[in-house]
Amino acid sequence: MTARHEEGKEREKRPLTPANEDYLEAILELGGAAGAVRLVDLAARLGVSKASVSGALKNLKQAGFAEQPFYGGITLTGKGAEYASGIFERHQMLYHFLSDVLGVEPTRAADEACRMEHAISDDTLKRLTAYLTENLRPAAIR
Repeated sequence: MTARHEEGKEREKRPLTPANEDYLEAILELGGAAGAVRLVDLAARLGVSKASVSGALKNLKQAGFAEQPFYGGITLTGKGAEYASGIFERHQMLYHFLSDVLGVEPTRAADEACRMEHAISDDTLKRLTAYLTENLRPAAIR
């Protein structure tokens, strides 16, 4: 099996686009697992228009990841909170590896971790986590 085929299989397990994963992660960060987030706050956080948020939210609601009552705040479903937590954990692990272990400047580490979180396979992340756990102080691998 080729590496590209393996990557495709891994991506099938994650049904959302990287952009939609960013929306879920931002909803989680702004409102927690159960808190409601205003559309305007989500747009500001991601640096996109309210129309872009509305479009992405439509996809997330159809897929069962988010809810929004008429004129209400955006919340994550149980499925959405679980998915967003996974993305957030990936981001945190990669950020701390880049910044704490490799010494990458924090702003660059945050940006690169955001891009990497969508591309790294579950298996590679698991191996990285195991390596860091074995070789570093626990505080360095949050």
